[in-house]
Amino acid sequence: MPRRVTNTNPHARTRRDHASETAEDYVEAIDDMVRGQGECRVVDLARHFGVSHVTVSRTTSRLVRDGLADTHPYGPISLTSQGVALAQAARRRHEIVLQFLLVLGVSDPTATTDAEGIEHHCSDETLQKMLDFIRTARSADGSA
Repeated sequence: MPRRVTNTNPHARTRRDHASETAEDYVEAIDDMVRGQGECRVVDLARHFGVSHVTVSRTTSRLVRDGLADTHPYGPISLTSQGVALAQAARRRHEIVLQFLLVLGVSDPTATTDAEGIEHHCSDETLQKMLDFIRTARSADGSA
């Protein structure tokens, strides 16, 4: 989901971003698990996020309702093409924010933790400026 600033009320944008945060985290985790172990199950997500099976089941139901995932009782969870696209976009945003923080000199553990939250609240414009900064910094130190 592109992050464009169209509303002059930053609080409304923040509330909207928070609303999509869980879906983005879940589709990214589902995609990672399917790629890494061939399938994703409720128990995998519960362990990954440190939440109950009930929480995962409710969230998964919302993903199915919103056209991002498919699942059947006791079966694995898969992503729709829309879910895969959202996972890829979330992963890209996360990687840009993480690399930006690392280039700034933030320690790896802190950058990893901070990127998890920041990634959900960056506009496309901000992400582009972060990318520009990363490229400039890397070309200046020769690690392009």
